[in-house]
Amino acid sequence: MQVYLVGGAVRDGLLGLCVQDRDWVVVGATPAQMLALGYSPVGKDFPVFLHPQSHEEYALARTERKTAVGYHGFQFNTDASVTLEQDLARRDLSINAMAQDADGNIIDPYGGQADLQAGILRHVSTAFAEDPVRILRVARFAARYNYCVAAETLALMQQMVSSGEVDALVAERVWQELSRALSEPHPQRFFEVLQQAGALAKILPELAALYEHTSYWSTTMQALILAAKQQRPVSLSYALMCVHVSTPLTALHQHLRVPKDCADAADVLQAAYPALLQTEALNAETVLTVFQRCDVWRRPERWQAAWEAAHIMTTVAELPPPQAAWQQALSACLAVDVAAIAATSADKATIPLNIRTARLQAISLSLASTAL
Repeated sequence: MQVYLVGGAVRDGLLGLCVQDRDWVVVGATPAQMLALGYSPVGKDFPVFLHPQSHEEYALARTERKTAVGYHGFQFNTDASVTLEQDLARRDLSINAMAQDADGNIIDPYGGQADLQAGILRHVSTAFAEDPVRILRVARFAARYNYCVAAETLALMQQMVSSGEVDALVAERVWQELSRALSEPHPQRFFEVLQQAGALAKILPELAALYEHTSYWSTTMQALILAAKQQRPVSLSYALMCVHVSTPLTALHQHLRVPKDCADAADVLQAAYPALLQTEALNAETVLTVFQRCDVWRRPERWQAAWEAAHIMTTVAELPPPQAAWQQALSACLAVDVAAIAATSADKATIPLNIRTARLQAISLSLASTAL
């Protein structure tokens, strides 16, 4: 029985990056032996065990055989005779197909170290084409490291798209990789790689349509880069991604099954953005409509996210920033004593109208004072 550190921990260790999660592969062992040593089983499709002290994952070395379309259609072999090289051969990219033994020696049968030094994402074997998630993973690694995709790997990805293998991707996996890519240092590379592979139109058709509009595509990608640099939350980056999408966002949200906070941020920003771009004198009705769309009285974080996202968009588009009058109008609006209005309204049915009237008046006074 031999134990090796594998995958991302080896890759990032060689890059001098902080290693947060460590995965291990066990060669020459059986499930019974792992249980006898106190490991706890957690794997469903193949034997994976948790270390009794560290609780890190230890997987038995395995090979796999494609049995159906998609990324669930695999049959695994975890016989004790499976070698380390056979286990590494099933991995997606050469930079992820390295191992390290207990003495710190690197086992690199597929040229991962050379590709790390050259900044290349290269598939290990043609088995890469059996799992459509790997297209998304390549794009995400490009977003993380800003590496180039090897020509032969890109060709294989294009073949996977044309053969229909990519159609087996489900919303949850697409969103998982997309949301992670939005937080990487080079998020634009995720979309660029998908476009180069011909997968963007199939996976994110709404973004593929935006790609045809050079100006909108450029500012969107620059905004995502700036948001990632500023370490903004995924919800804000997703909203920036959606600003210039021309189709109804509801379809995109459902297509990706995005979390509610991300969908809300995108909806609010897309609705508010045109008004926030105004350079002429603001109108109280317009301002109140935006505040209502943000539900600023109960959800102030929605307004704040839209405000910050609008500043990012105007910065990269080299447009004037949203007027400071917005924030002053918001303060005036929030100062309206709705409880007092409700208490002094003779007819309860008129309370909403009375509150709206008071808020409009407060906004108008604020805008007038700002203009002086």
